[in-house]
Amino acid sequence: MRNLTDVLPSQQRQRQLSYLMEIGLVGMLFIGIDRGNGGIVINTVVALIVTQLPPILERDYGIPMDPRLTLWITTAVFLHAFGTVGLPGSTATFYSQVWWWDHMTHALSASLVAGVGYATVRAIHEHADGIHFPQRFAAVFILLFVLAFGVLWEVLEFAIALSADALGMEPVLTQYGLDDTMLDLVFNSIGGLLVALWGGAYLSGVSGAIRDRLEEQSE
Repeated sequence: MRNLTDVLPSQQRQRQLSYLMEIGLVGMLFIGIDRGNGGIVINTVVALIVTQLPPILERDYGIPMDPRLTLWITTAVFLHAFGTVGLPGSTATFYSQVWWWDHMTHALSASLVAGVGYATVRAIHEHADGIHFPQRFAAVFILLFVLAFGVLWEVLEFAIALSADALGMEPVLTQYGLDDTMLDLVFNSIGGLLVALWGGAYLSGVSGAIRDRLEEQSE
């Protein structure tokens, strides 16, 4: 059976892809400004801020962010922002026109949330002598963590949609009904499950760095 690293592009190519997506986000930002579309502007600005987190975490906190993790984070925020821009020459967005786009971005975003939860729990497990998280419990915790965050996100989307409607503004985030909300939670669970099953192979360096910082602060 082939390892995931065997099918991924080289580290140099991964860095190049991340850089190209960052340039694409800048382009989307100018598109949003040109169209006077606040939703595009806000989503792309937030995405650009998120893409700057890996170098900040690595430089200022010593948390190793190899090209795979950077590409993972950049891809998730890029696809979300790209989905709000829409098709050329049309006001329709990929979120409204491509049925699987929302599911894909929710699964990717949920996997990032799960990754943060996994790395933190694993670091605490390795740092604190009195705390022990069995592997099965850690997997369940990650799924519950992702589901709780997903519910909070859906509430936020609902509140933003209501506020925008009351103010006569275009919503930054949009809900498409109860069925859409339930499917979002399902795909959030899928993203969390993937990290619960295989997160250890790709997040051990991050959890180790967090553990080391916890040990430094406790000395």
